[in-house]
Amino acid sequence: MTRQRRTFTPEFKLQLVKLYENGKSRADIAREYDITPSALDRWIKNYLESGSFAAKDNRTEEENELARLRKENQRLLMENDILKQAALIMGRKLNVIRNNSHKYSVSAMCDVLNIPKSTYYYHADERNECAKKAEDKELSREIMRIFKESRNNYGTRKIKKVLAKLPKAKQVSRRRIGRLMNEMGLVSNYTVAQFKPHRSTCNETPVKNELQRQFTQEAPLAVIVSDLTYVRVGKKWHYVCLFVDLFNREIIGHSAGVNKTAELVYQAIASIQANLNDVKMFHTDRGKEFDNKLISTALDTFGIKRSLSMKGCPYDNAVAEATFKVFKTEFANGAHFSSLEQLALELNDYVHWFNNIRIHGTLAYLTPAEFKQQPL
Repeated sequence: MTRQRRTFTPEFKLQLVKLYENGKSRADIAREYDITPSALDRWIKNYLESGSFAAKDNRTEEENELARLRKENQRLLMENDILKQAALIMGRKLNVIRNNSHKYSVSAMCDVLNIPKSTYYYHADERNECAKKAEDKELSREIMRIFKESRNNYGTRKIKKVLAKLPKAKQVSRRRIGRLMNEMGLVSNYTVAQFKPHRSTCNETPVKNELQRQFTQEAPLAVIVSDLTYVRVGKKWHYVCLFVDLFNREIIGHSAGVNKTAELVYQAIASIQANLNDVKMFHTDRGKEFDNKLISTALDTFGIKRSLSMKGCPYDNAVAEATFKVFKTEFANGAHFSSLEQLALELNDYVHWFNNIRIHGTLAYLTPAEFKQQPL
């Protein structure tokens, strides 16, 4: 099946160029947004030279074909060299025994070839040890790749799941993965101690907790939850608001701003691409950023039911709290933002990765996008 040709808007291309200029690697952008590196290179080149994305690709089909043929020629030369070396050692006694061990007794062949059995088994153990080291080396490369693609977030459990999903599935124990990670010095962001801010006061609004911790929902947009958190930008605190769909834990709306206000929450609502008439319930804590006239008007407009956590009980909004712990660990804690524009750009990139690439344990190690595509 041929791949359907896609088109991209100038705004989309400009966002990826800005991500590249902001320090994100070319390979990560190409992989996470499912574009070819050559297309990204072309957009960057066109933007730097003319500020327009209308320039044609300078590389011809003949040049692409030549590169492919050169690579194939190198592979054939390598295979030929390996086969020549294998032919030189084919006649050695140990190889004769090894190649015929399925037909004859090892002891009998050692007697015929006049070599001690211990010599054969010594070299067999040595061969197995070399094979194990080679396998560990290949496995370490895969673990390193998966760990880096997870933005240094996955531990042994999720790496094990990703290895099992590879085209050539690898069934590896978490203990072995942990050993190889220790040898490579790979430490997940989740091993770092988390800062726990003091609990803030809440209002006394009479709105009830309609959700009642029913965090498992059977339909998209049945219940969305939200919360706010702080992020350091320069030398000041800025704030981020996220909206999460309980059905598949997808971040469906987000915003970033200087102040922790109802306007910031309203911006996050406005960023939701789905039909808000399909949203049945909106659940948050009792912060005044959520319980105010502006947000109430927006919810009433679309007929969305309001639900607030019990006073001083973060467990009533556990999914939002857990999402923000992930957000702080994977995105905010280790980052340095110089401006609100940079924060907004990288926030868009993180939300795309979170929804389309990051696997979730609560979703049977699927991404939110993959989970949503499953039949109800």
